[in-house]
Amino acid sequence: MTMREIQAKSILSASKIYPYVINPYVGCQHACSYCYARYMKKFTGHKEPWGAFVDVKINAAELLRKEIRKKKKAAVWISGVCDPYQPLERKYKLTRQCLQILIREDWPVVIQTRSPLILRDVDILKEAKNVEVGFSLTTADDSIRKLFEPDAPPIQERLNALAELHGEGVRTYAMIAPILPGAEKLVDLLAGTVDYILVDRMNYQYADFIYRKHGLEEKKTEEYFVRVNKQITSDCCRLGIECTTVF
Repeated sequence: MTMREIQAKSILSASKIYPYVINPYVGCQHACSYCYARYMKKFTGHKEPWGAFVDVKINAAELLRKEIRKKKKAAVWISGVCDPYQPLERKYKLTRQCLQILIREDWPVVIQTRSPLILRDVDILKEAKNVEVGFSLTTADDSIRKLFEPDAPPIQERLNALAELHGEGVRTYAMIAPILPGAEKLVDLLAGTVDYILVDRMNYQYADFIYRKHGLEEKKTEEYFVRVNKQITSDCCRLGIECTTVF
């Protein structure tokens, strides 16, 4: 792992998903094989493989304090091209510092992560007036998870973290993306722990590559997506969970 501390020029950026996005890190230690963010290397100049480098924006909080005074208050996504609670966050606490600033100023925040490290910040989250926490999930089968995201936290740890946050009164959601075998079993496991579920298909050409690499007979066809999404939607309806398909 190549890690560098850098001085960023800005931190509160425009986003196509939410009005703003904060990425405290460049790169991600979770190194998920299907992640769209791996293509950002074209713009950052990194030669290392995706998952083998992280740049730490050590001045993130300082920049944010200045930038929120100049910009119109609106929802902030944490994060778009890195996991804000990847292992280095335990040391640097950049996400925590930015979160404290945003919540103190009463800015809406939407967090997306795979890491139960977020439980460290439950003291901040449960006091916030307008914050949502989502976990990215791909499958209920941890053996499948290990093929695609071996360096990310196990599925059960994510489910446990969602349950704990929800129990503390934090608004929570699950992002089922990409849909991998076993995804159709997630809804029952999520019952009582999330306020809503989002479903996306994401990068499946790479998914097929991973399956071929491991000698598995699995092809992501349109019929596959329709069938699994129908199952997820049906289960959400049965359990009274709001569900939105975004592909």
